[in-house]
Amino acid sequence: MVIMNTETNSLLQDLIDNVGGCAVIDGGFATQLERHGASINDPLWSAICLMKESHLIKKVHLEYLEAGANILVTSSYQATIPGFLSKGMTIEEAELLLNRSVKVAVEARDSYWDLTKTNPENKHIKALVAASIGSYGAYLADGSEYSGCYGPDVSLEYLKDFHRRRLQVLVEAGPDMIAFETIPNKLEARAYVELLEEENVKIPSWISFTTIDGENVPSGDSFENCIEVVNKSNRVVAVGINCAPPHFIGNIISKFKQLTKKVIVVYPNSGEIWDGRAKKWLPSECFDDNDFGLHATNWRDLGAKIIGGCCRTTPFTIHLISKALRE
Repeated sequence: MVIMNTETNSLLQDLIDNVGGCAVIDGGFATQLERHGASINDPLWSAICLMKESHLIKKVHLEYLEAGANILVTSSYQATIPGFLSKGMTIEEAELLLNRSVKVAVEARDSYWDLTKTNPENKHIKALVAASIGSYGAYLADGSEYSGCYGPDVSLEYLKDFHRRRLQVLVEAGPDMIAFETIPNKLEARAYVELLEEENVKIPSWISFTTIDGENVPSGDSFENCIEVVNKSNRVVAVGINCAPPHFIGNIISKFKQLTKKVIVVYPNSGEIWDGRAKKWLPSECFDDNDFGLHATNWRDLGAKIIGGCCRTTPFTIHLISKALRE
């Protein structure tokens, strides 16, 4: 196994230390794009904006920076080469759009930093950019990232082949790290871990699973078995949960602390439930946006080192999280 150099491996930990022990990720992307008039009712979801409305993507990145985010996640979650090809694009055009997802985030980060770094009252640290790679189920756009059931024909090698070129293009675009998100089964986690080795990826990454019951990933694979896969990779510096109901998060952090020495990252959704078949959000009965500040401090105290929001959270959510953690 190739050992990452100390400087690269400490990139995320340096950020965490510099912001006081707990960094803040941004929040939901699609929700905010829609608020700015984007139409994302498409299999590409928010990645559709990379084609014609990248200025809206930059706007959302800036809003999250202003809200207190220390890590920007790119708009490439549902951006895949096959997905863009289905829109009539060439492979070269598809790869340019993947590259653009990183460049837009880096431009937003750099422009915001240039505006704030000379302000004596500035309490911000220069943010990191994490290139998002969504699960195979996200590409299918049929809700299977919330079931983990890809069928008998989807093997380990198939998943590696599917994700390989996207990973290569995103790494070449120059992000600070890679975020593998909403992983619903152990098989796909193993595919990512093996790809990082095979491609000799030098930048750090995190792997974030999802859950619908708070006890296992959607496929039924146990957290123990999934994290055992991740623990084998020194290229993965953080592991956690995203796009899960927030009331599960405290118990999950406690469990993950027993299973890994890696940084723990959590960014739940708003508490609303996504109906993958009906393609709509069902309201939460037990969680309110205003609860996020209080819960964020609890999650930090339990051991989470990176906290943010996923679907249906907003810059206001991230403001509440950031404010609570800094106080």
